[in-house]
Amino acid sequence: MAEPVGGHVPYPYPLPEPGRFTRFMTRIVEKPAWLAPAAALACIGGGVAYTLAVDPAAAQAGATPSCAMKLLTGFDCPGCGGTRAVWYVLHGNLPEAARNHIVVLFALPFLAYMFVAWSANRVFRTRIPMLNIQPQTIAIFLAAWGVFSVLRNLPWEPFTMFFV
Repeated sequence: MAEPVGGHVPYPYPLPEPGRFTRFMTRIVEKPAWLAPAAALACIGGGVAYTLAVDPAAAQAGATPSCAMKLLTGFDCPGCGGTRAVWYVLHGNLPEAARNHIVVLFALPFLAYMFVAWSANRVFRTRIPMLNIQPQTIAIFLAAWGVFSVLRNLPWEPFTMFFV
């Protein structure tokens, strides 16, 4: 029987060589701390660049790319107007951003803060507090988004103001 080393009995059999998947996952985990925030920032930057290049606020109804739900039913889907809202935010027109999708306008500062706090904590090892969002808060937010999605499709005033 093997001798205990430091109170621990060594594994009596040789350890298997790690497989291809294990080596791949080990390489990913051992990447620099800035890689994930940089990748997320690249995706966000690509979305912002696309939004600025396409100018969704000037697109005609039915122009590609188009929302399949609006094309088939004529109704605004829950995310309809989100890209236009971001476009208006990037151009500093907050009232028009709110008209296109007030939920996106409400969520953007929270999302931006959470990204900055996560990135700074991961890359610089700082102690920026993360938002402590409770499940009830998420449920209330999703319910408000659902109510907004229904109200914006009602065909009478004042709800027609939100029909994009």
